[in-house]
Amino acid sequence: MAHDPVKEIVSVERVIPAAPGLIFELLADPRQHHVFDGSGSVKEARISAPKRLSLGATFAMNMRVFLPYRITNTVVEFEENRRIAWRHFGGHIWRYILTPVEGGTLVTEQFDYAKNRSRLFLKLMNAIENNERWMDITLANIERHFSPAS
Repeated sequence: MAHDPVKEIVSVERVIPAAPGLIFELLADPRQHHVFDGSGSVKEARISAPKRLSLGATFAMNMRVFLPYRITNTVVEFEENRRIAWRHFGGHIWRYILTPVEGGTLVTEQFDYAKNRSRLFLKLMNAIENNERWMDITLANIERHFSPAS
């Protein structure tokens, strides 16, 4: 786990014993995001969400942090089987970078808050530290999703 305050990115990585293409398919399907979300805030994709994300695609999610709400995201980075990232009105980016390695895929999840519109909100929510912990859980959930016992 790493927090780079200069780049304003929180980054967590884990080797997952699955091919990059399989992991990418999971990440590119907004209907599956609740399966691996480590924060517990992602509940389900709205019915209008595309079945598979692509660059520029928008998708709305039903969320819950204290109270239920809906958030709409836009895919801002997309490289098939390598990288996918989305952003919502808050300006920060959730990014997944997939690198093939021996035994599977190095999955790097990043919370990039360089263009966040509300530093006060991030501070009040203790977002940097919480997101780092939740991202670690997210990657463990993705690993569990691809384990033979799943």
